[in-house]
Amino acid sequence: MQVDAERQSGEGAGLIRAAELIERKRDGQELPGREIAELVLAYARGEVPDYQLAAFCMAVCFQGLSTAETFALTDAMVRSGETIDLATMLGRRVVDKHSTGGVGDKTTLAVGPIVASCGVPFGKISGRGLAHTGGTIDKLEAIPGFTVELSREQFLSQLREIGLGVIGTTANLVPADRKLYALRNVTGTIDSVALIAASIMSKKLATGASAIVLDIKVGNGAFMKSIETARALAEAMVALGRRAGREVTCLLTEMDQPLGRAVGYALEVREALATLRGEGPEDFTELVVELSARLLAMSDLGVDQAEARRLAGQAISSGSAGRTYERWIRAQGGDPDESKLLRASLIREVRSPRSGHIRRLDARAVGLAALHLGAGRRRKDDPIDHAVGIVCLRKRGDVIAEGEPLAEIHASDAGSADEAVNAVAAACEIGDEPPHQCGVLLETLGGS
Repeated sequence: MQVDAERQSGEGAGLIRAAELIERKRDGQELPGREIAELVLAYARGEVPDYQLAAFCMAVCFQGLSTAETFALTDAMVRSGETIDLATMLGRRVVDKHSTGGVGDKTTLAVGPIVASCGVPFGKISGRGLAHTGGTIDKLEAIPGFTVELSREQFLSQLREIGLGVIGTTANLVPADRKLYALRNVTGTIDSVALIAASIMSKKLATGASAIVLDIKVGNGAFMKSIETARALAEAMVALGRRAGREVTCLLTEMDQPLGRAVGYALEVREALATLRGEGPEDFTELVVELSARLLAMSDLGVDQAEARRLAGQAISSGSAGRTYERWIRAQGGDPDESKLLRASLIREVRSPRSGHIRRLDARAVGLAALHLGAGRRRKDDPIDHAVGIVCLRKRGDVIAEGEPLAEIHASDAGSADEAVNAVAAACEIGDEPPHQCGVLLETLGGS
């Protein structure tokens, strides 16, 4: 996916009839890759309005895209801006990971420092939140002073010196995806396998990562509600990666309940830091170590999965991952001092109405409750309150007595706190019998 001036200019884009393409896709026709590329590149230049791309995305949601169409869309988004061949520039095999979005998913904040502290470069372009799921960039911006706006030279220099950098989709890197990502969030066009695959893989391919681990969430708190749709997404992204010459492994992970305990930006940063100290929640720690081990095993260290897992554990226990985190945050202008993170002005407990086993903690309901507190966006230009959120003190499988706290609501005012208390209480089902339990990792697809 090399960029050249003629291709990037989107030759023939002036001849696009966007309405015609929308109609043909609405009617189930397969579009030539050249026409998809022209549409996307024209949109990136501002020649096609939001409402037409929104209509096109809705047609895609109903009709889908073929493998060839999905690749054309991905390729066009890559070609809409600059690319960075990290592997060539660093002379190393660079690894990256991505999550499809879930409630309480702050894995990058822990995985990046673990991998980098083991001597493997970890370079990543991340996005902002979609609907009830929080974005990595939004979480990092809860850290005072942290900036995701690095030049290409700054990004490369940081990867050489620290081995870790996370940036946002800038005006120069995949600008078409940046615009489309925000548009999908507010037009009901998030839940499309093709659009999700193209969005994720365009960022991965634009930065030239050699090996990619994809964490595909499955459950009612994720965009992929069923294991079948999650597999379809995994297969689409593995195919895109292989076509571009990348090694891709997909983990299907459970998202019927929040990951970890914290939901909300500053709260999640604190939980990631606790995990780097070896004090994180069991499910979150399990996933962080699994992702880190997969990335280390796909790197140029020449280690197998067992040794990679040992290295990840050692990075945590020795404190080297925590030290790498501090260097990373300072390098991007942030203050790594945990005490500087914002705190909500009001904390209210949700108490159990009865004794028993927690059989269900609805991830989507908890995510929406956090969204309504201010930890998320209803519209693409909404501000975020980094201090607010929810801490799930008990989760599925736990035993609780009547009156004991289920969760903490971190709010900015009494009205939103009351609403969140009721929402979280309704999200929790308590019964006499223990629920069926499963681990956070459901399946693995792809890989060599």
